Amino acid sequence: MSEVLVLVDHVGGSVRKTTNEMLTIARRLGEPSAVFIGQLSDDATAALKQYGAEKIYVIDPNAVGPYLVTPKAEVLAQLVEQASPAAVLMSSSAEGKEVGARLAVKTDSGMITDAVDVESDGGTPVATQSVFAGSYTVKSKVSKGTPIIAVKPNSATPEAVDGAGTVEQVSITISDAAKGAQMTGVEPKKASGRPELTEAAIVVAGGRGTGGNFEPVEQLADSLGAAVGASRAAVDSGWYPHTFQIGQTGKVVSPQLYVATGISGAIQHRAGMQTSKTIIAVNKDEEAPIFELVDFGVVGDLHSVLPTVTEEVTKRKG
Repeated sequence: MSEVLVLVDHVGGSVRKTTNEMLTIARRLGEPSAVFIGQLSDDATAALKQYGAEKIYVIDPNAVGPYLVTPKAEVLAQLVEQASPAAVLMSSSAEGKEVGARLAVKTDSGMITDAVDVESDGGTPVATQSVFAGSYTVKSKVSKGTPIIAVKPNSATPEAVDGAGTVEQVSITISDAAKGAQMTGVEPKKASGRPELTEAAIVVAGGRGTGGNFEPVEQLADSLGAAVGASRAAVDSGWYPHTFQIGQTGKVVSPQLYVATGISGAIQHRAGMQTSKTIIAVNKDEEAPIFELVDFGVVGDLHSVLPTVTEEVTKRKG
């Protein structure tokens, strides 16, 4: 069975849920092998083995240095040459897509981005994508070289299956060209206590209808263990930071549950959340376009509806 390389998405050595999802998908295509760039801890090893990693290729972080994404692409290119994998999977983040694109050029291969599902068709990976602002769903496959696929978070339910987790230290040579740009400073992101927006299983988003008061949105999100998002109208008005914007010019999310509050549902916003598994909207305008998209809709003032829902959620949790 051919290997499937999975670029491990981790923060400070802690393996993210997106990696577990990709390892689950990799098992459909072949034998999962994790590629870990950094100091591999016992906890990270156990986490990768738990979701089926048969091999764990470990690359010393000093080998890639304080440079941008190019060295990571060279790491994967050398592993592709050595292992001839059936596919290479990485998270469909800004960095993941750039690494994948550079890898595609280096290996003369095709790449698929923003896959929401990946299946095997006679051994050939077939990816499902949501395109044209979520208006169409298409299936794609790479016709040249090694399939390189960037997978969106929440595209699969992680399934625990014990893997051998054989650790293999890999020596990589990085070219001088890859060292042309380097990071001069790193500042850790301030912890909010909430899940990362693009990875959260539940997202509660607020828009123009909040009137600038995001407190009901945040309280509902906290009661559900959800991330908070905002529409472009809300962030442009200065009511919420731009890093939380969801939409065509913001972040694209695909959670299990998306709650849109006070958001009209313009196409720009829909492009960023249309692939959510279940969508609920709260809006006092019953003609709002968002209601064309939802699974459940509530016509009402979010400042009255959300506190009631939060109270009920808290009561049931208690």
